[in-house]
Amino acid sequence: MENEKFIKLRKFNMLMGGLHLVQGILMLFLATTVIQNIAQFKPAITQNFLQFNQMTQSLELSSSTIFELPFGILVAVFLLLSAAAHALISLPKKFNNIYNEDLKLGINKFRWFEYALSSSVMIVLISTLFGIYDIASLILIFVVNASMNLFGLVMEQLNARRKEGEKVIWGPFVWGSFAGLAPWVAILLYMFGTGNYDMVPWFVWAIVGTYFVAFNTFPVNMILQYKKTGKWKDYLYGERTYIVLSLVAKSILAWLVLFGAMQP
Repeated sequence: MENEKFIKLRKFNMLMGGLHLVQGILMLFLATTVIQNIAQFKPAITQNFLQFNQMTQSLELSSSTIFELPFGILVAVFLLLSAAAHALISLPKKFNNIYNEDLKLGINKFRWFEYALSSSVMIVLISTLFGIYDIASLILIFVVNASMNLFGLVMEQLNARRKEGEKVIWGPFVWGSFAGLAPWVAILLYMFGTGNYDMVPWFVWAIVGTYFVAFNTFPVNMILQYKKTGKWKDYLYGERTYIVLSLVAKSILAWLVLFGAMQP
């Protein structure tokens, strides 16, 4: 019976990976050939530094462009990373066995590493839509967001060692949630910097709303798993829920962000 569950889960991962792959390829095609607005949208990433001004005899803040961000391509990469992760845990037998054995313990390290990469790419792209072009800020946003997801892995690893009846260790969940708020503080500071809230474009509100809902559904799924509520008593049910949430949230967000790049 258990073996049958893992066989079905493997097929489910292959299906979800295929859906991510198709969207990623389509997005890559649109972003590089069909829709010129997206192909041409390449935010200039800058580096800030202090420079001595001979005229004023003081240090002044300067900046220089270090590269242009291939925005449309990176949105496609966001989905292709998920497709690659699904392929990794479902196609090679070796990794599929590791995946299954970890699931029996209540751990999925592949999930958290993939989230750490893909969601961090997306939050950087969203940040550039709001005007954050400084390389130092973008690196920090990427690292903090990746850390949030890796706290999820630590949460599972710590609680996998619990004996029957012992309390759930919620520390990594709390600190991960705290870390996950930091990039949004930076984004909201840029978003509301002018005070002209009525001038904020529709797609900005859509991106913020979508990401906020997605941000909350994943931790809710984790809480239900550890509270063993209803069907979530079975860790595999929570795993399937993570997979569905990932596809739905990433698909909506990716297309919103891609077409958001077309707006004035």
